[in-house]
Amino acid sequence: MCGLLASCSSSVSTAPPEAVVYDDTVYSIGAGDQLRIDVWKSPELSTEVPVRPDGMITLPLVGDIQARGLTAEALGESITTKLSDYIRTPQVTVIVANPASAEFELRVRVTGAVNQPTSIPYNKGMTVLDVVLAAGGTTIYAAQNNALLYRKNAEGIVTAYAVRLKDIFERGKLETNYAIQPSDIITVPERNF
Repeated sequence: MCGLLASCSSSVSTAPPEAVVYDDTVYSIGAGDQLRIDVWKSPELSTEVPVRPDGMITLPLVGDIQARGLTAEALGESITTKLSDYIRTPQVTVIVANPASAEFELRVRVTGAVNQPTSIPYNKGMTVLDVVLAAGGTTIYAAQNNALLYRKNAEGIVTAYAVRLKDIFERGKLETNYAIQPSDIITVPERNF
């Protein structure tokens, strides 16, 4: 699994994940999004562009600009700064016309010894139990108390958190029934026989 999670560490955190509240009111631009760039009083510079897989967009006069990870407002400010070399007091508006990356980035995945490994849309309030049940529960071969929750923080560092599914299912111990965040991955290993 660490091959898929390039920056995952070899240790498992015993501390619960930070209680991070996902803010769905702030949208970060991602690869595949379609952006409409409007430059006031300069229709020849106004355009609709896709965000490339490398996170860049290309605009007349200024060339390539990093878009991935920025809000529409922050990207507008960046474009305004670059255009100010060519236009006196440019006013730029960026609108995310098609937020295609949201479908991918706002998903939660569960893999391993579950009945239906899956990727499901994130919903506010989801827990580990909700995601595992959406995957049809665990198989008879699952090492339920050795499951892991992988979460990437704002700096891009992935941390693994121990999840004790058997304790959740059979004993009602909810200490590791963590709240889920977008892009979390739950893995359930198989038992060693």
